[in-house]
Amino acid sequence: MSPSAGVTRSTLRQQIADALRDEVLAGRLPPGREFTVKQIAEQYGVSATPVREALFDLSAQGLLASDQHRGFQVREFTVADYRAMAEARALVVEGLFRDPAERVAVRPEGLASIRRRAAEAVRAAKGGDLDVLIGYDLRFWRELGQFVLNPYIADFLTRLRVQAWVFAVHRLRRDGMDENVLWFGHEELVEAIARGDREQVHAEMRSYYGHALAWADRLEAREAEGNAEANAIGNAEGSIDGPPGPGSAIPPESPGHCA
Repeated sequence: MSPSAGVTRSTLRQQIADALRDEVLAGRLPPGREFTVKQIAEQYGVSATPVREALFDLSAQGLLASDQHRGFQVREFTVADYRAMAEARALVVEGLFRDPAERVAVRPEGLASIRRRAAEAVRAAKGGDLDVLIGYDLRFWRELGQFVLNPYIADFLTRLRVQAWVFAVHRLRRDGMDENVLWFGHEELVEAIARGDREQVHAEMRSYYGHALAWADRLEAREAEGNAEANAIGNAEGSIDGPPGPGSAIPPESPGHCA
């Protein structure tokens, strides 16, 4: 294979992965959606090889689940998963800024771009434009991650942020967005980092994760309420039907409600 062919395939693989990631983040590929390499290859009019590689890349990033018999599926993240993501990011960022001189190198020339991302993210959040918000928010955190001296930590934080949006996007489209769900502290955070104000950085990050965990609490309460209502309806229907008569078959036990 010639070098140009290798570059072309590698570029195509990345383009397909980026396009599918955008589809998931936009909510057009909802959680649980199944598809095969063949379907995606036909959709984009390309061969199976770069598609298969792109899908495995997205699986490695935690966005897809793969099964050798059923193909690929958009991963369904639970509230518990989302809570764990927020807690993991909080722990890592706390460690980064415990001794920032050894782990973080703020480059002044990069702050102008990050400030623009921050302003656009806040504007989109306040305007309720979810697609624009996701794009600028991910760029904001990705560019901040470039200040982290350990590239593995930076990559880990970016992946968690993408996964958090995969969890959030269809819920936000369903329930709507407001200040109780969305965090608007991008600009305050970047200015605290620019000043080297460690205490304010910690305060802004605590605000950020506090919002995330409070939303998780509300989602869990809503799910519990929905489960209770479903169980109550099931019990009421059972009591209306009454006990089985003579000779009636007794149905097997129900496995219960699955969230």
